[in-house]
Amino acid sequence: MTSSWRFSALADRHRALGSDLEDWNGMGTAWSYTKGDPVAEYMAIRTKAGLMDVSGLRKVHLIGAAAAHVIERATTRNVEKLMPGRSVYACMLNDGGKFVDDCVIYRTGPTAFLVVHGAGAGHEQLSMYAQGRDCHMHFDDNLHDLSLQGPLAVDFLAKHVPGIRDLAYFSHMQTSLFGKPIMISRTGYTGERGYELFVRGQDAGLIWDRILAEGGDQGIIPCRFTTLDLLRTESYLLFFPYDNSDMYPFDNEPGGDTLWELGLDFTVSPGKQGFRGASEHYRLKGKERFKIWGLKLGGENAPGNGAPVFKDGKQVGVVTQAMHSPLNNHTVAIARLPVDCANNDTPLVVNCETHGEIAAVSHSMPFYDIEKKRRTAKG
Repeated sequence: MTSSWRFSALADRHRALGSDLEDWNGMGTAWSYTKGDPVAEYMAIRTKAGLMDVSGLRKVHLIGAAAAHVIERATTRNVEKLMPGRSVYACMLNDGGKFVDDCVIYRTGPTAFLVVHGAGAGHEQLSMYAQGRDCHMHFDDNLHDLSLQGPLAVDFLAKHVPGIRDLAYFSHMQTSLFGKPIMISRTGYTGERGYELFVRGQDAGLIWDRILAEGGDQGIIPCRFTTLDLLRTESYLLFFPYDNSDMYPFDNEPGGDTLWELGLDFTVSPGKQGFRGASEHYRLKGKERFKIWGLKLGGENAPGNGAPVFKDGKQVGVVTQAMHSPLNNHTVAIARLPVDCANNDTPLVVNCETHGEIAAVSHSMPFYDIEKKRRTAKG
């Protein structure tokens, strides 16, 4: 944790569960616990519910008449269509049209937004466009983010939060929980119906403890950060930089990935111009050097990150994240593959240092809840 400069109010609780609080995004984060089991945590979130501290995400408030303009320039989304109480997933690009960060944009009022982003250059991007404009930008490190995910999350919250069942996917509400002020967002990073609970640092411990104590009968358990890798692989949720060329650089090409290559081109609002990198983004359509794509693998052994992918004896790609699901009885992976392998059923071989050669076929993603009915469920 030597490089950490941000601190979760839940640090002592994570240590009690056996975490060394490894650094992520400047914050000591519970990547792992010595207590518990990541597979059990995966099963809890898929079948019941789990609670995770994702406060390492960076929370940035933008307030003022020019706040919408700043976000319009910095991100791929048209936020003029975003009304208070709603949110949207967006990307940020550099001048070359290459991905530098993703984020969720929450509109909290007519001239007020909250942008939550990961470990990329999102803060620098927003700062660049906010400077000299009628926009106050505030990095909020007191605001903690507790993620309660799984099909029973709504049943737990319904005991305490009126109207929670009516909260639509990618909507949020200002309310209270256990007598504390809170913003609840119908978002998450698991592919399940879930909620992010934005709370003050001074309230995070009480809320964490009460959820686990009162939700224990429903099977709600604390979950480590890396359990997300099992969940995101099935649900086609990318994690910068671990699926990107920042981690797996090209041999003879400059780094940086296009949204067309990552499969994130849907984050560009139709016809939008004027955001950073827009002209290059559109110019690079059809010029993909690779595709983020899925693999279905034989057996139950999941290869490690960086395992090479071969076609006809020649390395053509790399696994970025893999998992085996005892629930869904499949072994699947996210991979960087040639464009001509971005289809279903191209025979491939993954060379795993631990398990040797593993037969695989290319396959579209997501592998689980393909129509996204679980995360968008109503009632």
